[in-house]
Amino acid sequence: MFFFIDCLGIMVFLLIAVLFSKQRKQIDWRSVGMLIILNIFIAWFLTTFSIGREVVKAAAAGFTWLLSVAYTGIGFAFSDWVKVPQMDFFTSALLPILLVVPLFDLLTYIGFLPFIIKWIGKILAIISRQPKFESFFAIEMMFLGNTEALAVSKHQLQAMKGQRNLTLAMMSMSCVTASLIGVYTTMMPAEFILTAIPLNVINALLVTSILNPVIIESKEDIVASIGSNEENGTKGKKEPLFSFLGNSIIGAGRLILIIAANVIAFVALAALIDKVLGSIYPQLSLEHILGIIMYPFAWLLGLDTHEAFAFAQYMGTKIVTNEFVVMLNVGPHLSEYSRHLQGTLTIFITSFANFSTIGMIIGCFKSLVITEKNELISSNVSYLLLSGILVSLLSAGIGGLFIW
Repeated sequence: MFFFIDCLGIMVFLLIAVLFSKQRKQIDWRSVGMLIILNIFIAWFLTTFSIGREVVKAAAAGFTWLLSVAYTGIGFAFSDWVKVPQMDFFTSALLPILLVVPLFDLLTYIGFLPFIIKWIGKILAIISRQPKFESFFAIEMMFLGNTEALAVSKHQLQAMKGQRNLTLAMMSMSCVTASLIGVYTTMMPAEFILTAIPLNVINALLVTSILNPVIIESKEDIVASIGSNEENGTKGKKEPLFSFLGNSIIGAGRLILIIAANVIAFVALAALIDKVLGSIYPQLSLEHILGIIMYPFAWLLGLDTHEAFAFAQYMGTKIVTNEFVVMLNVGPHLSEYSRHLQGTLTIFITSFANFSTIGMIIGCFKSLVITEKNELISSNVSYLLLSGILVSLLSAGIGGLFIW
């Protein structure tokens, strides 16, 4: 029965996207159908097929190895932080970013990642019938992150029309930066984290093609070079390697501080709200309020009543705060839940879909495009949040079809 409820949930989530579509008559249903089929195949391949499971295990082992290398560097500087029975969140999850981010930046610098992104994006565009740049961007933000992918696409954003800028802003709510995957796998089941990533990429294209369908002429369907440094029609000189790495490491350190500050602030703010609510009524809390609001959507993912309410609370917390807060809260209790809840919850929270991401995206566009385009994005904040939530729900629903 729960399998059929999950199927019903997927249809309901798609129906919600159609109901809120800006141009229903322009929806390319053939493209939508291809994206749904592709995502179901990916979910089945990664969770059920033996080769798919081996691919996931190999990827998880690779990230585990990468983190162990990072701990070597951390241990050199702070041996007392690493050589302990259980490392804290800052040491185990955040400090490895100092290795992983520069590594991905280096792969971009030498041209390896741009090559991979370019060809995967082209293949995705052919299969999905989506515009080339939107397909390219979906892959690009998976490796580089949302704001980083927007930054290196500056000239493309300036050249394309505002409605396509809005599409990219909506897609940016659903990505997960590859440099953070290793961090996530230390906190939640790696197999579900790695399943969520391609599902989110496809669903970002799927949801935005329904919510904000845009007709693009062939002359507009082009892709600019990744990381282009062109200004005023001339190519900029490539930055020296060690200068580039130095800036990347500083950027990684800044990212660690941003994540730590957000986690501390949001956890403390949530605790403050709970204190205030508790003073009004002892049983009242932010989690209970969010659980009631999100319960119908959690139930539609194929969960029983008890687990659906717990899932709904985590859903609400994730949207209001961020994925790290939920991972810290749910990690110690995850083994108490069914495999289906473990899988769907992990997939749902593996994205940047929350209120703070909206501010990051708007701020990024403000520095990249003209005022008119930025105002269009700022006036569609509700669509940004709706897009991110629907992508997370669809990924959890489609992944959950094969996780029992």
